[in-house]
Amino acid sequence: MKTIIKKTLVIQLVLTAGILSAWSQDAATILQKMDVVMFSPKDMTGNMKVTMIDKNGKQEEREATLQQKGTDMRMFRFTSPASQAGIAVLSLPDDIMYLYLPAYGRERRIASSAKNQNFAGTDFSYDDMESKSYSDKYTPKLISTENDVYTLELTPKTMSDYSKIIAGVNKTEYYPETMEFYDRGNNKVKTADYTFEKVGKYWNSSKVEMTNIKTGRKTIMQMSDINYDTGLTDDDFTVRRLKQ
Repeated sequence: MKTIIKKTLVIQLVLTAGILSAWSQDAATILQKMDVVMFSPKDMTGNMKVTMIDKNGKQEEREATLQQKGTDMRMFRFTSPASQAGIAVLSLPDDIMYLYLPAYGRERRIASSAKNQNFAGTDFSYDDMESKSYSDKYTPKLISTENDVYTLELTPKTMSDYSKIIAGVNKTEYYPETMEFYDRGNNKVKTADYTFEKVGKYWNSSKVEMTNIKTGRKTIMQMSDINYDTGLTDDDFTVRRLKQ
């Protein structure tokens, strides 16, 4: 009898380990598929309308341009109003980021410890603006597969002010629908709601609404005039171009 019980326990442990392993593998596959959707074009350019809304409903609007190449090169630049025009952030491989402020006429390297700071008064941090695949930044865990969404818990692989992100991923097309951001105290501090539309053969994040729970503020970024695979090169993502 003891032998049978031991064998049963071993089988149960093996099955449990197999199920956990499968879930882990599924989570990684889901996140990889999300990355494919978000970074599938060779390059992308577009215009951005940025609307900042305070807790009283007062709005401030800005315009910007966005350039993206692969998974690890991105240039975001404000073009209006005049007080913001030229402010830009450049994201490069190996966690390198630069900020350019025209008033000072020079670029500034953004330290990893400062990536939790908000970019140019928006509710997006430098970490949010960074161009890097989620599979490289986070370890995923599949929490649920309810309704039409996979829910993943994303834990940072390196130092971050986020303890985790809870991401809702569309089951059919694998783009993110929602993200919840938690600080190191495990408090939910921000939420992001995504709207994706298909432009040509690619799915595009046409609208992102980032809400800051602590301040009651939100920032909405809407894309237009999107062009894919136009032949951008590495030379389009340099500090020299950042300052132009």
